Amino acid sequence: WCEEHGFVLVTNNRTSMPPHLTAHLSADRHVPGIFILNPKMSVGETIDELILIALVSSDDEYQDYITHLPIRR
Repeated sequence: WCEEHGFVLVTNNRTSMPPHLTAHLSADRHVPGIFILNPKMSVGETIDELILIALVSSDDEYQDYITHLPIRR
């Protein structure tokens, strides 16, 4: 769904995402990006982080990558 509609995936699933992405890429497919939530971040901090990413990133900057939040310290 994310690939078809051009949406990044935001998830708390740290375990199955790496093998899922590997299989997806092996099938010559792509994803706009996967962001893994940090359980230590508040909802507000997470929203601020995602807004920052949306404002300063190019459209394909996170394509085919898993990125753990926060991206800045």
